[in-house]
Amino acid sequence: MFKRIDHVEIIPCNLEKTMSFYTDILGFRIKQRYKIDVSPLAEVVYLELNDTVVELMRVKEPVPASQNPWQIGYRALAIEVDDMDETIKYLNDKGVAVTWGPVISGKSKRAEIKDPDGLIIELRQW
Repeated sequence: MFKRIDHVEIIPCNLEKTMSFYTDILGFRIKQRYKIDVSPLAEVVYLELNDTVVELMRVKEPVPASQNPWQIGYRALAIEVDDMDETIKYLNDKGVAVTWGPVISGKSKRAEIKDPDGLIIELRQW
């Protein structure tokens, strides 16, 4: 019946800035982009990284999310990486700071970064 998570939706403050972060730094590619006139929606962009899809939604007058990372609800988007140390060096070279970790977590390494709106992106090396 249920197959997989199809995509994750993100409402950014600045669509272009967030889209550049996900494509230019994290390596996503634009799968589909279109304008939509269903208020408050104005535009939708699907970004793809291998079999993972993130949907960026431009809305009129977005409201900032709480900055409490321990609130009820979704906490983070997690991206698997091949080599944590290499990934962190690459991100630092691009001006993206690691905000937590890396730490050993069971049989994996885990770290966190944030997107332009401060949304948490977990990095995981299995």
